Amino acid sequence: MTERYEPSFGLPLRVYIEDTDAGGIVYHARYLHYMERARTEWVRSQGVGLRAGLAENISYVVQRLSIHYGLPARLDDELRVTAEPVAFGRVWMDFHQQVVRISDEAVLASGDVRVACIALDSGRPRRLPANMLELLESDRKTNSQVE
Repeated sequence: MTERYEPSFGLPLRVYIEDTDAGGIVYHARYLHYMERARTEWVRSQGVGLRAGLAENISYVVQRLSIHYGLPARLDDELRVTAEPVAFGRVWMDFHQQVVRISDEAVLASGDVRVACIALDSGRPRRLPANMLELLESDRKTNSQVE
């Protein structure tokens, strides 16, 4: 089983019937939706507006993804989906994420995701905006002081 860690951000979610197969088990692709929501809410929780980025011709796309499915989530489970930035460059951010069942703290899935910043009109890579770089730098400093 995947080892637990204590991230700075977790999004609570509940599993609905639309997330599951006929047996009440969460369909594997739904975990990607959960992780996307957690990353989006992490950005929003830091005060970065996504609509403002769109207005400035900025978008973010998943460039790389690795996921490990450990245990199934089931209908009505309450989950916490984490999003922890772990590294970044001029045009990308890496996140480590976990989907945890709240009732027993079991790690159901974990993933590493690289998100790239692109120009919305061309789809070409572009530098991360200054506010995002500041946020990532601040998070790195905070986490290095904790370790």
